[in-house]
Amino acid sequence: MAALKSAASLLLVLNFCMYGVVLGIGGWAMNRAIDHGFIIGPDFYLPAHFSPIYFPMGDAATGFFVLFALIAGVVGAASAIVGLNHVRSWHLDSMPAAVSAATIAWSLTLLAMGFAWKEISLGFRNAKLRTMEAFIIILSATQLMYIISIHGSTARRNP
Repeated sequence: MAALKSAASLLLVLNFCMYGVVLGIGGWAMNRAIDHGFIIGPDFYLPAHFSPIYFPMGDAATGFFVLFALIAGVVGAASAIVGLNHVRSWHLDSMPAAVSAATIAWSLTLLAMGFAWKEISLGFRNAKLRTMEAFIIILSATQLMYIISIHGSTARRNP
């Protein structure tokens, strides 16, 4: 049981740090998109294929990927904070909150991972976006392992 608690603690710290990196790169991408996006004035017309989620770097999937990666990053960091409370007490009363927050973060991470795969298949992106794609794909696996480690600890306690 102590091994599961230490594994959950390690995964919790790893996921929190990785979600922080995703938030940092996603914040940079969002800031760049806002600063270098379309500027529409009274004498300008919208381009024919205007998208409200336009990003000056990357491809057509970049806007959706960055948006959902930011949402997954915020929810994932919040779930790590809730998980810290559970790992600290390691009691059945704190487990439902930790598991539900981690599951919601994992589902949003999977959604962002789907857009990452689409962005990879389209093929035009810079190194920072490739880094964020890799972190999201790795987080989808480590977040699932964290959820499994929490459930494994309760399965052994309850006959």
